[in-house]
Amino acid sequence: MAIEHIHLEHDGKLLLVDQVGNGPQRPEMGRGMSEGGPLLRLPSPKEASAMGISWNVRRVNRIRLGEEEHVITYATPEIPWPEEWAWKDSVISDSAVDPVARESVYRTLHRVVSKVIIRNSNGELLMAKVSRGFFTGCWTLPGGFVDYSEHPRDAAVREALEELGIDIEIPDSQGESGPVVEGDDSDLIQCAIFNEEGINWLSFTYRSNADFPLSEIKPKDDEIEEARWFSKEEALKNAVSIFDIEAIMRLD
Repeated sequence: MAIEHIHLEHDGKLLLVDQVGNGPQRPEMGRGMSEGGPLLRLPSPKEASAMGISWNVRRVNRIRLGEEEHVITYATPEIPWPEEWAWKDSVISDSAVDPVARESVYRTLHRVVSKVIIRNSNGELLMAKVSRGFFTGCWTLPGGFVDYSEHPRDAAVREALEELGIDIEIPDSQGESGPVVEGDDSDLIQCAIFNEEGINWLSFTYRSNADFPLSEIKPKDDEIEEARWFSKEEALKNAVSIFDIEAIMRLD
């Protein structure tokens, strides 16, 4: 039987309780693991209701840790800002907090990816056939994870260079990530959760105009099997990522 929890979060504050359900409780950053098991945990829906809290459900995730299955309801409490609750960011650094609570917080963090539509003067789009990762064997737009402290626009430029050996320029008329670069700097920002595990993806897709003959494109040996120019119609047929498909469909 799955164990039920409720993840109540409001403006960066999270409700935690002790082993017997008393709360709110706060983590202690840097504390080691306790011998008797977790000292702090997420409440059950019944425990939260007993505190007089009502909430609006946002989604439900299912998480398996070891042999146990956990059902976590993510909800916004209908209360003023809960000053005495735990800061969400402090949960991960206290080893006495139940792993379910720490995993639940981890699931709420955005995984940020950045992609780029590179279009040549013939209106064709450059796509890469991936040899590892989520889309092994599939065609995708160039791109990948955004590094720590990196602007998504810079990440798209970096990924194109790393994956395909090409140096592209992405318009930035407002100078958001550096010097002003004139041109069509329209981008598409998308957010999606694809399964009941609840990993939250945030995707930025930019546009760049460039003409590279295939002889100048050098796919990264351990990551990209092949690169090829496709018409918009061909690109849509080959694309598998929902983010890629939506971005390509929006092209003029």
